[in-house]
Amino acid sequence: MESIKEEAIHHTALKLAEEIKNLSIYKSFYSEIQKLVSSPSVTKEDFKQTLQQAMREKGLDTKLRNTVFHWVRTQGKYSKLDPLTSLSKASAQWEKRIHKSLNSMCSDLETSLAKIRPQSEQEELADKWNELSTYNLDLSKYRPVYAPKDFLEVLLTLSGYMPYTREDEPKWEFAHLPLNVKSLDQLRKVYAEWSRGEALLGVGGGAASAVAGVASLEAERVALGERVAALGYAPVAQEFLKRGSPQSLRARLWALVLGADVELPQTSYFNQLKKSVLEVDLMIDKLIFKDVQLTASNDDQYFVFEDLLYQVMLCFSRDCEVMQQLKGSIGNPLSVTIKGRQTSADSFTVFPPSGIIPFHGFSMYATPFCYLYDDPVQLYYTFRAFYIRYWHRLHFISTHPQGIVSLCLLYERLLEANEPLLWIHFRNININPVRVVFKWLMRAFSGHLPPDQLLLLWDAILGYDCLDILPLLALAILSFRKENIFQVNTLQNVDAVLADLSTISVIPLLQLALIKA
Repeated sequence: MESIKEEAIHHTALKLAEEIKNLSIYKSFYSEIQKLVSSPSVTKEDFKQTLQQAMREKGLDTKLRNTVFHWVRTQGKYSKLDPLTSLSKASAQWEKRIHKSLNSMCSDLETSLAKIRPQSEQEELADKWNELSTYNLDLSKYRPVYAPKDFLEVLLTLSGYMPYTREDEPKWEFAHLPLNVKSLDQLRKVYAEWSRGEALLGVGGGAASAVAGVASLEAERVALGERVAALGYAPVAQEFLKRGSPQSLRARLWALVLGADVELPQTSYFNQLKKSVLEVDLMIDKLIFKDVQLTASNDDQYFVFEDLLYQVMLCFSRDCEVMQQLKGSIGNPLSVTIKGRQTSADSFTVFPPSGIIPFHGFSMYATPFCYLYDDPVQLYYTFRAFYIRYWHRLHFISTHPQGIVSLCLLYERLLEANEPLLWIHFRNININPVRVVFKWLMRAFSGHLPPDQLLLLWDAILGYDCLDILPLLALAILSFRKENIFQVNTLQNVDAVLADLSTISVIPLLQLALIKA
């Protein structure tokens, strides 16, 4: 048995060594190891021990451990789905609709999906790069390709693609989908620290003793967090985030857990993305400007970050590494000719190069990061890592247990099992309960919760590496406001009851939902 175990470890190590060679970190890491091997601190007589010691002293040991940690996370149980069980047909048809809408908009506006910018326009864009809110664009005829409500309508028709629908199951729910989701008891085991009632950041109180306790917890978390950040070991940082991060440490800890290191190669790549934005005009640029103007620019919490958001989102649209890392999860993007470059070898491009077509509210995925990072490059890489790890699952159709379909089903099951009177009320007034919360789920509450509460919620997503907390919070908010919901009988009035979340304290509400017997 022991020999079998050792052989399995050996094969895993060989696979890992090969995988690391394909990572962007490999070249610089290998170079650093070579320098270390040739240094006096590594001796031929005791090569292994002295090399390991030298790696620890230079921080390369931690760097390697973090690389392994991030690689293992990408090899998760559900990273690749069985195509026989995926909703591939529904996904393909939805993608076809989006592409048709894009082409139709181009025809109506008599423009191209991709074209070379005139030199004068390139120069103007470069001059205004740090103040893109002053860049003059006529966006009056541009409209979002789709909004969350359009996506929900597609999800609510998924029964037509499933051969498993039972006659006795209502067609307006997600219950007919053969997906496994957790019960509240199972969620209590996942969020064990919360359900045990442990002290968490974000739990405040009015009494003087409670205030003193909060200050003491904050000081304790800052002291421990400083040690965790100094250690630089990603799994330890992830564990720390389960109980919340102090604001002063959040930027460092998030970047550490996500592997969003910014060194010279990352900065150079970001500049290449910027260069691509300046040279090639994609129709999607207007959609990005339009989206930021319709959402973040009109939000009291985020309007000051407008210029930063334009930079990050425009560069994100050009990032082909996003598409490469999400291959198999985001469909098949269009391939288009770049107008003005038809005769050159690079006249074709994937549209957009990232493979991601933004919807109304897409830029809100990035807005909270503006509170953490002043540097657009560091902001970009942390946001990109978060998107690749989590957010893409919220607007693509799949059977992934962390995908939007599973999250909607989880919300339904939690509501029916734990708030049966609310469930019955929604049935009686003929309102699909998912319609009430879908915009929260699809945007991970960004733009709905105050930034300080949102960042605490996203701490938990990173700490537990799980999106199940989104439907759980949706349930908790409905439970908190159920007496008001019982007083209304239209979707418009229910939305009005739930419109303002500015007074919501996320952590106490979630902890109450998990502790409650």
